[in-house]
Amino acid sequence: MKQQDGKFVRKVQAGAAILLMQVNLAFASEPATQQATPAPQQGATQAQAAASSVSGATQTAPDAPSPASSGGAAASQPTLAQQIKQLQQTPQPLFAPSQPFHVPMPHSRNPLAPYIPSTAPELDLSNSPRLENLIRDGKIYISLHDAIAVAIENNLDLAYFRYNFPIAQTDILRTKAGSPANGVNTAISQGTQGGFGASTGGGGGSSGSGFSAGAGGIVTSTLGAGTSVSSFDPYLTFRGYVDHTTVQEANEITTGVPTLKNNTIEVLSNYSQSFPIGTNLSVSYLGNRVASNSPYNLINPELYSNFQVQISQPLLYGFGVATNERYIRIAKRNSQITDLAFKAQVIATVTQVENIYWDLVNAFDSERISEQSLGFANKNLSDDQKQLKLQAIPAMQVMTDESAVATAEGNLTVARASLRLNELLMKNALTKVDDPTIDEMPVIPLDLHGEADPNADKSMDDLISDAEKKRPEVAIYKMTAEVQKQSLKDINSELLPTLNMYGVYAGAGTAGPVNPLCNPSTQDCSTNLPTGFPSMLANTFNYSSPEYQVGMTLSINLRNRQAKADQFRAVLQYRQSQISSEQQQKGIRFDVRNSKFALEQAQAHVVAAQKARDLAQKTFDITKQEQVLGAKSGFDTLTAQDALAQAEQALDTAQTAYEKAKVDIDRATGDTLERTGVSIDDAKLGVVSR
Repeated sequence: MKQQDGKFVRKVQAGAAILLMQVNLAFASEPATQQATPAPQQGATQAQAAASSVSGATQTAPDAPSPASSGGAAASQPTLAQQIKQLQQTPQPLFAPSQPFHVPMPHSRNPLAPYIPSTAPELDLSNSPRLENLIRDGKIYISLHDAIAVAIENNLDLAYFRYNFPIAQTDILRTKAGSPANGVNTAISQGTQGGFGASTGGGGGSSGSGFSAGAGGIVTSTLGAGTSVSSFDPYLTFRGYVDHTTVQEANEITTGVPTLKNNTIEVLSNYSQSFPIGTNLSVSYLGNRVASNSPYNLINPELYSNFQVQISQPLLYGFGVATNERYIRIAKRNSQITDLAFKAQVIATVTQVENIYWDLVNAFDSERISEQSLGFANKNLSDDQKQLKLQAIPAMQVMTDESAVATAEGNLTVARASLRLNELLMKNALTKVDDPTIDEMPVIPLDLHGEADPNADKSMDDLISDAEKKRPEVAIYKMTAEVQKQSLKDINSELLPTLNMYGVYAGAGTAGPVNPLCNPSTQDCSTNLPTGFPSMLANTFNYSSPEYQVGMTLSINLRNRQAKADQFRAVLQYRQSQISSEQQQKGIRFDVRNSKFALEQAQAHVVAAQKARDLAQKTFDITKQEQVLGAKSGFDTLTAQDALAQAEQALDTAQTAYEKAKVDIDRATGDTLERTGVSIDDAKLGVVSR
């Protein structure tokens, strides 16, 4: 009987202890919840503020109370997802658009304009007003499309590349004068102003290993090689002088005076111009006046003028429009390649801005998860401290809780530092210059998940076909191959001998008054020459004293080794370009396949991480209920919550990798601009109209 009474007493005591523990937990739940989340620091993001007051819509903190149990004020408070959705639906303020990029080629009707230096408009390094309109309450609220639009207007990589368009036009103007093209640097920058990328050569150029065997480390390409091209710009030359000479004569028989004095005035003018067919035209005029003290001259002063027209036409070396306009064709192709390379630059910039954005979203979520973990660790510590006062748990449990709080605080510090870094990278990619007013502003991403990508459902063959049609590199390589193929024909003219036909027509006129020093007794002083300048000039052009000449010149290099070496080298370099083209096609196909596989893997990781997260959530919920019933300890619940936080972090990482994989497959297939709605015309102007 006593034994049964003892058992009954122990059961009553155990039941009373369990009931007392549940009562204590009920009274301790509200202050513990208030202690769970620390107050956000100054400059904290909306994620910190929202996590400290409301629960997330899709990823709720494990210890966050439901709206129904947290009072009327908390129940009316929107969730983080609802706040973001409300911001997305809020009409954006109208912004004053930036000035579009416009650098026209110098053009003036002033005849002196070709000899006056030209200048370009001053740089506009102010940030776009679009960025200012994204600031609300001291924070930058930005969606993915906002980030892309601001980057197009402010990104320095694009601003730098836009100057390639007028540079290409200067090359066309230069080659129209018969000069070689200087070329356009179409290298694609991968840094997006962050300094974490590199530059890749654009325009179909080849890359080397860094070692060059040419003179001074410079290797000269045969692209554009061929016969010399004369200037297509007309040249007008004037030369004039006044000369006085005094010569002591040893024998007066030849001059009639012991000291011969001559005064000479001479003017020479020449007009020359070459034409694309190779023809060269030269028109010259010479006029002089010579006065002398010699009595033997019949006229004094003597007036003389000469007019000459010469036309030269090459028949072999340098003949034809194809070889003489090759620089113009190259410059125009370079201009087209510049357009395509700019498209590649826009794709590279938009791709990197998207990647920076999704890294920011990942850091944003990581900070929120770390705050939730710290809040639960603080709450668990508070509960166990109260249980320790009741001597319901050992002191070791509280020490374990304190260690968990310290770990959570460290994780939160790291998460906040990572978020600050990603905010810095985003602001750096979206600004032309540093702005102290936004340096410390938090950046709030509004798009936490990307849209579905149609490339995910396309077959591999369709993706490769799209890439071969849409990627600008393909068109660049095709244009470069066309230029190099044409260059093979242009250089063939250099192998030919030089055979030039030329024709000359000249006219001359002489005039002057009878020499007053002439002695009729010793010589005949009569002359039929006109005495004035107008008559002399008329005789020069009136066909009274014509000269005709037609001839040819033939020059043959009997070994011709330089031209032969250049021509054969051009063929070899063309073969190399064909190999490069095949490498490029293989590279694109590999790039598409690799991006497709990466997208499928990333999608599979998201599904697996979501299942793991859901399982961790269920495990945490069950463990927490068992702790309330006394079947599990606070350490078990803390361990389950830590596993849940790790699963959420893994899910966020997988989702970020998936978004980046979608970005990469769009880049690989050339769909980036179409999917993001970027207009290449807007990108050229530096002002987004949509």
